[in-house]
Amino acid sequence: MKITYLLGVGAIALSLVACTTNPITGRSSLQIANNSEILTMSSQEYKTTLAKSKIISGTADAKRVVSVGSRIKGAAERYYQSIGRSADLANYSWEFNLLQSNELNAWCMPGGKVAVYTGILPVTKNDNGLAVVLGHEVSHALAGHGNERISQAMVAQYGGSILGGTISNSQWASIFQKVYPIGSQVALLKYGRNQESEADQMGLLLMSMAGYDPREAIPFWNRMEAASSGNRQPEFLSTHPNPETRISDIQKNLPKALEYYKSAGGKI
Repeated sequence: MKITYLLGVGAIALSLVACTTNPITGRSSLQIANNSEILTMSSQEYKTTLAKSKIISGTADAKRVVSVGSRIKGAAERYYQSIGRSADLANYSWEFNLLQSNELNAWCMPGGKVAVYTGILPVTKNDNGLAVVLGHEVSHALAGHGNERISQAMVAQYGGSILGGTISNSQWASIFQKVYPIGSQVALLKYGRNQESEADQMGLLLMSMAGYDPREAIPFWNRMEAASSGNRQPEFLSTHPNPETRISDIQKNLPKALEYYKSAGGKI
């Protein structure tokens, strides 16, 4: 069986037929991959990861992951409904799990499949810190960063010269695994710096919409930086902007985030 994608004739044509605009940040990105196939593969890989992991359930930490994640999810759904784009989330099947691992990591697959590692909880410290992490990771899914990365890989491999081209199942699986190598020891999803910066911005606004204090984002990221030992950086930070850029961007976005936080009942 072949999987069919619409590829334009060159970068300009590609951008014309498949340019997607983020409704929260306004950033446009090329997304030509088949979302249905991405969601199917994501769900399968998530189940495989859970089967190989120790899932923590019933504890206070596990309940916090579900609670904070559900509030972030709810905020996103309300926002998308308010702008008439609920259909964007129609095929999401949200799930939040806490996994036993010393890694300072968390991730969200396309379609809302989320994993938080116990190793990052001492750094999050509280619900606000956890909301920074979950807001960021959920934003990767909402922004279609998986589709964008897969699309970039498709264009890099096949160029923009194929119109209505076909990609075999094995080729598709190979591209997917390059972007989402979650079968490896560390479930690190390979996003670029622009996507990480967008997830920082979008996540800050989402956590604020959910009623979490966005001012806690700066202390959290400072703690994450401090968690690195020697030259070994936590996997969670490996493709992120440098600390100074991140903090500067957060400060620029705080006024808008605080407006959402106040509207959600937060105290300024």
